[in-house]
Amino acid sequence: MLKKSTTTQSYNLISVLQNPTFHIQLHCMAKKKEEKKIFVLDTSVIIYDHNALNEFDEHDVAIPITVLEELDNFKKGNDTKNFAARQFIRLLDEMAGTKTLQQWIPLKGSKKGSFKVVMIEKAGVDATKVFGDSKADHKILNAALQLTEEHKDRKVVLVSKDINLRLKAKSLNVYSEDYETGKIKDVDSLYKGESTVEGISSTIINNLYKDGSCEPEEVGLQNAPDNHYYILKNGKKSALVHNNPESGQLQRLEKSTAYGIRPLNAEQVFALHAVMDPNVKLVTLQGVAGTGKTLLALAGALAQKRDYRQIYLARPIVPLSNKDIGYLPGDIKSKINPYMEPLWDNLKFIQSQFPEKGKEAKQIQQMVEQEKLLITPLAYIRGRSLSNIFFIIDEAQNLTPHEVKTIITRAGENTKIVFTGDVFQIDTPYLDTQSNGLSYLIEKVKGNRLCAHVTLEKGERSELANLANELL
Repeated sequence: MLKKSTTTQSYNLISVLQNPTFHIQLHCMAKKKEEKKIFVLDTSVIIYDHNALNEFDEHDVAIPITVLEELDNFKKGNDTKNFAARQFIRLLDEMAGTKTLQQWIPLKGSKKGSFKVVMIEKAGVDATKVFGDSKADHKILNAALQLTEEHKDRKVVLVSKDINLRLKAKSLNVYSEDYETGKIKDVDSLYKGESTVEGISSTIINNLYKDGSCEPEEVGLQNAPDNHYYILKNGKKSALVHNNPESGQLQRLEKSTAYGIRPLNAEQVFALHAVMDPNVKLVTLQGVAGTGKTLLALAGALAQKRDYRQIYLARPIVPLSNKDIGYLPGDIKSKINPYMEPLWDNLKFIQSQFPEKGKEAKQIQQMVEQEKLLITPLAYIRGRSLSNIFFIIDEAQNLTPHEVKTIITRAGENTKIVFTGDVFQIDTPYLDTQSNGLSYLIEKVKGNRLCAHVTLEKGERSELANLANELL
């Protein structure tokens, strides 16, 4: 039973209730409650980010039983998708505890929603009848349709990295979205790592060649990012400089040779400097085919071979047309070799800069035989110690942001990591220019004193290769 309020108390309560601000607050609270959504996860999302379950704030997350069936097929193997499948299954088991998965289970965190596994039943609209029952995707669609019927007061959204599945969902009047976590907004504004500054006085450029450095303020660069590269120009005169975070000055760069490889343009000078700078522990090199990304990274690593215990040169195996390597003939080595050939080609090119029986060529051969230089699929690196290692990851645009993070977090003392790739050449079906690991990394670490980035745009492989990049 409520106690009788005093006149003053009644007046205050009435005043509050009549206050428009109070009504707005009530409306906002009600709206917030109404806006709590149910997100249905596709298998592609979990393969992309095995921790996706925890990325939906206060909203609820549903996992179709078909997704668990697909993950069961993925759990064996050394590929990144196999690792993601195993991690998600473990996470789901841990979070479920003793509860059954058909009930809504609260996610860890005070402001988190709940999750459950959806047993797929016949919905009003049956996706398997519309599109056929041969694909698991259509059963996942049915799960979203089922939840839409069960929760008419809430917005149900299918989340998938598969654009075709999203289109199918929309055709059945089901809301669908891409998984946005780790996705950059605009690839056209992606950090390039270098800039050209025109109109620099000839006096400053002459002094740079004389003294080797100048203050950023002298050329109008008050807030220059750490490890950023500049081309300072005055007509035909120019100087290449690096914003050194150690000294706080712009230091002039000269073309230097690394294990027989000499940079052919300003971008390559910047890239080789980043690879060779001992204070920079993480380097990203982005550019189209033929710009020299992998070659410069490998040459720089060989030039510093005495500073590291081992050189790893790895790349993710992404078969063209997404055909599994199991279909290829031969043993595992024979299956993998075709994907490693581009890396071997770069190594052979460096060897060709020296006499066949010369000291340098023999040293490279010995490093390969003794596994001081190891060219291997990225999946085979998992579990290895990354202390005192020079680690080059080629074709990094085919990695997810989570995979990139996993690699970097394994770096021990005196380890340097170089990621190379072309964000416009994606070979995996669930990644694009905005969501791949290389784009994500470039944007996240820009301006950090331990990191450097260079975008290489000028091809140096051949005139024919340049023509292909420009016209095709």
